[in-house]
Amino acid sequence: MIHHISIDAHNPLRVASVLAEIWNGKAYQFFYPNSYHVMPCDHYGTGIVVFPKGTVWVPGADTQSAHLLPAVSTDLVAIHAAISVPTTQQQIEQIGQREGWRVLTREQGDGPFRLVEFWVENRILFEFLPPGFEPQYLQTMQPKMIEQILGQPIQPIAVQG
Repeated sequence: MIHHISIDAHNPLRVASVLAEIWNGKAYQFFYPNSYHVMPCDHYGTGIVVFPKGTVWVPGADTQSAHLLPAVSTDLVAIHAAISVPTTQQQIEQIGQREGWRVLTREQGDGPFRLVEFWVENRILFEFLPPGFEPQYLQTMQPKMIEQILGQPIQPIAVQG
């Protein structure tokens, strides 16, 4: 289970506010300047931390913990997440339109399951699963179904040394 992820944004407060709205959750100031933590207030401790654009995690030296630094970043990122939300497909589409962000509902056939592509700041992809979308996702993401999609058994990948 993934409990939280972090992203960066041009406007962290706005992004955190929008994500909190979609999640029917709350956003609050995080410990790093101009950063916010969004949570749906569930019993899993689920959350998304939104940092200012270009903020990166850096490994600490020796026994020091990781820390945050501002850095140069590209506009698009490889990070994305599929998240079940209580908000309806129509509400998500309306919020995206209001923000000027790309929103696309992907039907089954366009992929293995239905989802709503929600492009935060038109650069970070969240795949939202509104009510009714989650069962199809959960059914698809089982090992036997993945093997059917791949057309072969799932094989362990050998670590190259």
